[in-house]
Amino acid sequence: MPETILIVEDELSLREALAYNLERDGYKVEAAGDGKAALEAARRLQPDLLVLDVMLPGFDGFEVTRILRKETNIPILMLTARDEEIDRVLGLEMGADDYMTKPFSMREFLARVKALLRRVRLMREEMDAEDLPKQAELVFDNLTISTTRHEARLDGKTLMLKPKEYDLLLFLVRHPGQVLTRELILERVWGWDFGGGTRTVDVHVRWLRSKIEPDPSNPTRIITVRGMGYRFDG
Repeated sequence: MPETILIVEDELSLREALAYNLERDGYKVEAAGDGKAALEAARRLQPDLLVLDVMLPGFDGFEVTRILRKETNIPILMLTARDEEIDRVLGLEMGADDYMTKPFSMREFLARVKALLRRVRLMREEMDAEDLPKQAELVFDNLTISTTRHEARLDGKTLMLKPKEYDLLLFLVRHPGQVLTRELILERVWGWDFGGGTRTVDVHVRWLRSKIEPDPSNPTRIITVRGMGYRFDG
């Protein structure tokens, strides 16, 4: 089933442009032009993502976000023509998940949408996994990760992993075959407020490869997906 995106934008030309490009990427798109219609559509559709302009007739985007956050966890990407820091902070504090300032490129917009939906899917998968019995050990051929002892073994020998190397490895192996962006890895392993940048992820991946890959120069377990991030193939 295609994911549903609700666009709330009072500028018709922009609303149509966003809808056209999202539909071309395979999403199901619904649209509204004011705050009242946004609330009605969000409650009716329960979309996978709400793209919400701040400056709207009736209820503005901040008020729509405030109301919806009492009712649902629908991810919200806010749009605004104002580049004031206080607006960005207010939007995020109200419960928006991401924020874009007009004008923006369609390519960046689509990338933000994909990244946000991917992050939501992973979070839902992890929440579902929490309802299942936890595996004490995760085994991938000659690599074993113990979730109770917080260690990894290769060919039966315990690897000397730094705490963040272990956390990174555990996050990767819990999403086998999935492409994880550097930004998502940084947020989930180091925390959203970590200031080290995505270069930190690359460095730790390199260290981890040196310990678990048969040939670190030609990795077969932690695969680099060019322009995206990394994938664990086991």
